[in-house]
Amino acid sequence: MKKLLAGLLAACMAVSLTACSSGGGTDASANSDSGEPTELTVFAAASLTETLEQIAEDYKAVAPDVTLTFNFDSSGTLKTQIQEGADCDVFISAAQKQMDQLGAAADPSVNTEGLDFVQSDSRLDLLKNKVTLAVPEGNPKGIDSFDSLAEHLQAGDILLAMGNSDVPVGQYTQKILTHYGLDEATLASAGCLTYGTNVKEVTTQVREGSVDAGIIYATDAFSDGLTVVDEATPDMCGQVIYPAAVLKTSAHPEAAQAFLDYLSTDEAMAVFSSVGFSPVS
Repeated sequence: MKKLLAGLLAACMAVSLTACSSGGGTDASANSDSGEPTELTVFAAASLTETLEQIAEDYKAVAPDVTLTFNFDSSGTLKTQIQEGADCDVFISAAQKQMDQLGAAADPSVNTEGLDFVQSDSRLDLLKNKVTLAVPEGNPKGIDSFDSLAEHLQAGDILLAMGNSDVPVGQYTQKILTHYGLDEATLASAGCLTYGTNVKEVTTQVREGSVDAGIIYATDAFSDGLTVVDEATPDMCGQVIYPAAVLKTSAHPEAAQAFLDYLSTDEAMAVFSSVGFSPVS
């Protein structure tokens, strides 16, 4: 009798343990199927602020478990932060130079430090922009073109806002000055130039009327409602291409690639196009 009771008790315990184990397995499976919350950190050129914030709202319907956190600044500053170990899943630069400086596939003359952060098979040329000449309300100096700007700079009677040398919009501006045979150092010494650490700072100086003109992107001029009097041609400063890539240090490479893919969809491109960006054909 005692042996029978012991057997029955052991059987009951075994059934109970099996049930608990089965229940735990079902919960884990359910959690896996529902998807785990993921936070992606996107480093992007400051000129993408308005569009990416809108796209982030739209992306919630596409990937509700993904939270997008943005770090907007000049591409040069972002490149340095990535190099120094900042957490970043996706990088979108306002010029090829900063992306090349982080990629092992780039020419050693550009990637001089042998950095290897870019997932090369994810890299694409995402967008095109234009470099423009913007003036404050009322255009007090009557600047109506880049030719006019060059004449005023030669006369030393205006103050121009431009990006720093490590900022893509500043680098495009340097090419424009060279195109007109103007020496940046001489202009700076004469008090004709003031600088911004990113394109948003340059845009603010124009909007507030603290300068007579500023060289900024068409998209920033549009977003701030500024008056554009001229657009730079490719022979003046080259094409303005925005490359994008997933980084090798990404903690969520699949989710990062999915977001990068989304940026090329018609839905995302409609947002980019609304402020003046265009896809790279």
